[in-house]
Amino acid sequence: MTQPSPDRPARRGRRNLVAEVVAELRTQIASGDVQVGDRLPSEAQLTEAFSVSRTVIREAIATLRADGLVEPRQGAGVFVLAPADPVQRPFQIVDVDKISSIIEMLELRTAVEMEAAALAAARRSPAQEEEIYEAEAEIRALAQQGLATTEADFRFHRAIAAAANNPRFAEFLDVLGQSVIPRSALQAGNGQRSPDSYITLISGEHRAIADAIAAGDPDTARDAMRHHLKGSQQRYRNMLRDTSK
Repeated sequence: MTQPSPDRPARRGRRNLVAEVVAELRTQIASGDVQVGDRLPSEAQLTEAFSVSRTVIREAIATLRADGLVEPRQGAGVFVLAPADPVQRPFQIVDVDKISSIIEMLELRTAVEMEAAALAAARRSPAQEEEIYEAEAEIRALAQQGLATTEADFRFHRAIAAAANNPRFAEFLDVLGQSVIPRSALQAGNGQRSPDSYITLISGEHRAIADAIAAGDPDTARDAMRHHLKGSQQRYRNMLRDTSK
């Protein structure tokens, strides 16, 4: 087993220490430095090698076990397992080549993000409000330059979810990932700038959501988010009809 790097930056908190140990052991397993069927060093040896407590090592091993990478065997030690076939996580089975699949995701988002916007209007902090406006401005600037807006668009919607100050809303978007922003996937690689009319339309919808949140108006924020996502659904339905002709 390869020794951990001696020049790691200073670490803070047990959670960070556990994550660091997990990451290093995972890397060694993936690289083949530790082979399938090998026994990991003892708990005492790992404690010394990583300069951490036994509790940190136990939590790291528990994490690797939960991921199916190792298996503790009574009286024998902890052994490396062959990687299991990957299991596709919920919401990750989104075929961006199928407009119908995108519409399904937009319908789900509408149900969740309408309420997130309403809660954001009631609960947002000044810093969260600023983050929403900054993301909205970034989307507009990138679109006007003909550059990809996916990351900025995701940032905008996630900032609203975070401003709801219920962590489950942001977690929901994190599980979905940037697949929640499908437009760039459909246009990937075409190098074309969106028409001014489309940029103006989307910017107006985003701004209406941000303004309603800033005004502390939950009902208007909810309606603005509904209008935006329902509008997206209709635009993709129009695409679906056009491709079926």
